[in-house]
Amino acid sequence: MQTLPAPLRPTAERLFGERLDLAERFVSLLAEQGPERGLIGPREVERLWERHLLNCAFMADAIDDAAPGARTLADVGSGAGLPGVVIAIARPELEVTLIETMQRRTTWLEEVDAELGLGLEVVRARAEELHGTRSFEVVTARAVAALDKLARWTLPLVAEDGHLLAMKGSSAADEVDKAQKVLTKLGGAPPTISRYGVGEVEVPTTVVQVRRRAKATRKGDPRG
Repeated sequence: MQTLPAPLRPTAERLFGERLDLAERFVSLLAEQGPERGLIGPREVERLWERHLLNCAFMADAIDDAAPGARTLADVGSGAGLPGVVIAIARPELEVTLIETMQRRTTWLEEVDAELGLGLEVVRARAEELHGTRSFEVVTARAVAALDKLARWTLPLVAEDGHLLAMKGSSAADEVDKAQKVLTKLGGAPPTISRYGVGEVEVPTTVVQVRRRAKATRKGDPRG
């Protein structure tokens, strides 16, 4: 079992609360099966807690800031379950949908859901295939694509006044600059960049938040 480092325990307890045991079980599954199933690199096993689990768990803080009353969330390109499974553990009140294109990864996600009893919906599809048929109050993504390309895939899945929360690294500001026109065209409000976990972990989590504007209603429209 992959042991939670003592210095990180207070942060893990804050983020996962009474469901910390589920997070620990997920880490063990990743450590035992992740490398052989091509989900994570062998070198990542030793730093699963800080660089992966907690890095993703800080998304719970981002959700609390952006959309505290949200009920539905989709994670695009879920892969090994980062951050979708982690968010589902930290925020059990959310209805979490994991969207992934590769069969071996959706199989893994379904097995994790069965093992941990998280009540996830796992969908094998490209995000674009769901445009016009599915929408969510929050859409998340981690290390999927540059923000301009990611926005084309994900913003059409975001409900009006919902939020795209994209985990990014040191290039976040540059990506935001390059994606401004695309974001505006897709109905995105001016994005903000926030960092979570400052003072708690060595490398904080950088999140680009984009709210999808509600469409203006025409005068006399009964929806207005």
